[in-house]
Amino acid sequence: MQLITSWLGKQAEFVLSGCKNSIQGEIIDIGNDIVVVYENDRYIYIPIHHLQQMRLTPNRSNMTDSTPPDPAIDHSKISYRKILMNSRGIFSEVSLGDQSIHGYVTAIMNDYFVFFSPLHHSVYISVKHLKYIVPYPVNTTPFSLRHDHFPVQPAAISLSRTLDQQIHKLEGQLVTLNLGAKPYRAGLLKSVEGNLLELVEAEGISLMMHTDHIQAIHVP
Repeated sequence: MQLITSWLGKQAEFVLSGCKNSIQGEIIDIGNDIVVVYENDRYIYIPIHHLQQMRLTPNRSNMTDSTPPDPAIDHSKISYRKILMNSRGIFSEVSLGDQSIHGYVTAIMNDYFVFFSPLHHSVYISVKHLKYIVPYPVNTTPFSLRHDHFPVQPAAISLSRTLDQQIHKLEGQLVTLNLGAKPYRAGLLKSVEGNLLELVEAEGISLMMHTDHIQAIHVP
């Protein structure tokens, strides 16, 4: 990773797959599969496999030389999976592209994690489709709610090791796919066979979809 580590401490712009808007900030830390950017008083953790382009940018005139505050999570031996593990229980923003949701990582499985959102409740998010995660300072809560007004309530459904197996458990239920990001779909999950699922939409029309294109799924 010497190619990227030579840019530590420098300002850069990042173009990510599936994101219309680029990210600009200071490169704070780098792991084998993740890069950490400090932008607008927040730490953004970007899986490197979504990095389409990264280029150095001039320091902005309104920036100060002050040292960024300590991050909310541990950076020792940093990696994508470790960042997910360390962010559990910390109010965070996760991005699937141009769609972001706020809440808490509650469980991490082989290829997906469970994210509890006050608006969507438990959402199963594919590890490979997460564009970035932003853990907020400790003790921050969604919408400035008091902790006693926002208990984290993970889904009662048991968790499978893989996302495909978890999707099978949702057969026969109304589900929402990808939370508004393309390809967005909502309807009755009629059946799952191999890597294909059949979804019946409100009009009664069935469609097929490959599970590789499922970024997130939840039961409304």
